[in-house]
Amino acid sequence: MEFINTVIGTPLGYLMWVCYWICKNYGLAIILFTVLTKVILFPINIWVQKNSIKMVKLQPEVNQIMARHVGNKDKAAEEQMALYKREHYRPMVGMIPMLIQIPIILGLISVVYNPLQHLLHMDPQIISAFVAEATQLTGMELGSTAQLKVIELIQNPETLGAFAALQVPGADVAGAIAQIQQMDLLFFGVDFAHFPSFTHPDLYWMFPILSGLSAYLLCVFQNKENVLQKEQGFLGRWGMAIFLTAFSTYFAFIVPAGVGFYWILGNVIAIFTLYLLNWMYDPKKYIDYEALEESKKALAESKVLEKKLKPTKEQKAQSKADYKRFLDESNRKQLVYYSEKSGFYKYFEDQIAYILEHSDITIHYLTSDPRDKIFERGDPRIVPYYVDDNRLIPLFMMMDCDVMVCTTPNIETYHLKRSMVRKDIEYIYTPHDPLSLHMGAAKGAFDHFDTLLCVGPHQVTEARELEKVYGTRVKTLVPCGYSLIDNLIASYEGMEHKENAVKKILIGPSWQEGNILEGAIHPLLKSLLDKGYDITVRPHPEFVKRYPAKLQALIKRYEDRFSDTFRIETDFSSNVTIFTADIVVTDWSGIAFEFAYATKKPCLFINTPKKVMNPEYDRIPCIPVEVSLRDRLGISLEEDMAGTADKAIQQLLDHPEEYRQSIEKAMEDSLFHPGHSAEVAGRYIIEAVDKKEKQHKEI
Repeated sequence: MEFINTVIGTPLGYLMWVCYWICKNYGLAIILFTVLTKVILFPINIWVQKNSIKMVKLQPEVNQIMARHVGNKDKAAEEQMALYKREHYRPMVGMIPMLIQIPIILGLISVVYNPLQHLLHMDPQIISAFVAEATQLTGMELGSTAQLKVIELIQNPETLGAFAALQVPGADVAGAIAQIQQMDLLFFGVDFAHFPSFTHPDLYWMFPILSGLSAYLLCVFQNKENVLQKEQGFLGRWGMAIFLTAFSTYFAFIVPAGVGFYWILGNVIAIFTLYLLNWMYDPKKYIDYEALEESKKALAESKVLEKKLKPTKEQKAQSKADYKRFLDESNRKQLVYYSEKSGFYKYFEDQIAYILEHSDITIHYLTSDPRDKIFERGDPRIVPYYVDDNRLIPLFMMMDCDVMVCTTPNIETYHLKRSMVRKDIEYIYTPHDPLSLHMGAAKGAFDHFDTLLCVGPHQVTEARELEKVYGTRVKTLVPCGYSLIDNLIASYEGMEHKENAVKKILIGPSWQEGNILEGAIHPLLKSLLDKGYDITVRPHPEFVKRYPAKLQALIKRYEDRFSDTFRIETDFSSNVTIFTADIVVTDWSGIAFEFAYATKKPCLFINTPKKVMNPEYDRIPCIPVEVSLRDRLGISLEEDMAGTADKAIQQLLDHPEEYRQSIEKAMEDSLFHPGHSAEVAGRYIIEAVDKKEKQHKEI
């Protein structure tokens, strides 16, 4: 308390002394002191108001980030911090008034407890002598209330004589006593140095009651008018109201009445300050509340999805058993595959088939999806394990195998780390799209892999440039290809083909923020409907899963137009729609490559905002393949030109052979080993396992 009295109490004491000198009344001095502290703090209140507006203005983006990355808290946190940094937003600024208020309260308590020092500016020797005498008279240690007790005893004629008889060398004791006798701590008959009693209800109970009531009213007005507070949830708003009401009531019981009076007055002024700030900086002028409500719906939908994805009691038991089984030291593992969810098996399927056919390696298949189809395969040389997110982190850290293959980037960068048990594991990345490594993936996504299976020459070049720019480890790059496109080509070539009497248009967007379905879809459909086309809108599976309300709104808007030649398709079990289309309309989705390379038919690209996973991608001197190949696979339209899509599509349909040749050349330039990518990948993995086996035997 001595530190607070010196560092905080002293300057506040001078402020209180000025107020007391002006008013000549203790109660009026506290009122003036309260107003002055609020005026001094007002620039900070303005700063907080601006910061709060910025927070709510950013909240739609924050909600969309959280909705996009449901189940991936690390990625959501990374993007959220990047957003805050970009917008120069500081989340802790809102705490500043409260943090400043605490030392002001403590300083004020010190001022009230020590009026001889702060209001009368007495000689410290006289104060010490008076306190010692008061202690002797009362027969008890007076603690922080010593100076208040001195005033009480000197103003009492029965004990005044003891103080008048004191001898303090070089000090005017009589003058000090006269000052104290003239000092009035009453305000309308209320002693501001008095402490309310918990056990004896009296007039002074009005301070705790009014303190709690003023705090409650402040919370009510903040919940209604404060730009940030009114966006909190029910528990956040009213939980805080209950806490502050209870705290303010209790606080006013344990401090002198003068401090309680300051607290009450401060709460009342804060209410008026709130309305003044909203008048000066009206949140409605800066915040798009419609976008905010839309983002809340998206976030609510993602929460429902997250709840559905949580493992059941039985699945938790399975995870516990599989975790223990996986870490069994007697179960030596040469090759481990990791899959985030069931649908990822398609990226491994062909290389696994090659490995099983051309080696005797047992594959340990680790999945984070309890419903993974891998459990239904029944192949004795594929040993599946389900491990939930809580156990996945320690399992990765204790990984003991020779080679690990996964499509999950950001090993070591986020929550999944390289093994702490085996430093010689070869980590192999299998791509799950044919796009760029520097724009289509986050910064550092591949830094901690040993080997990258590369789709085409562009990924080799990008990988080397990333290593050069960021100074990261030099990796083994395997010119591999992309088995998904190989399979699509094989499937398409095995089908019977006939020309569509009515040309079929497939609209297949991505699910990223700002995709076709969130803006361009309406002018796009307006330009295509009633033009004699058979149109299918096929949302991305993740869009369907994460944003059901948006999808339902789209369906409702166009349900009156549904017919044999116009539909919205949400069944993704078949590729028939892709194979039978004449044109695919997309934004930045990988469907463009799959469709164009499989069918040799062109695409119409709508230039929605790019899917930029790495904001620093332009440091890499390579044009992303998803940008450079757009005009070789079809035609690009700016988003505001989506209403002219019918003309662009007609141009594509009028020049099929020209685009066929362009697409074939683009595929030749951007894909390694068409038709043989699984063989190349499988052969490399077998060789990697054999190499580790030889090293193991040598050791």
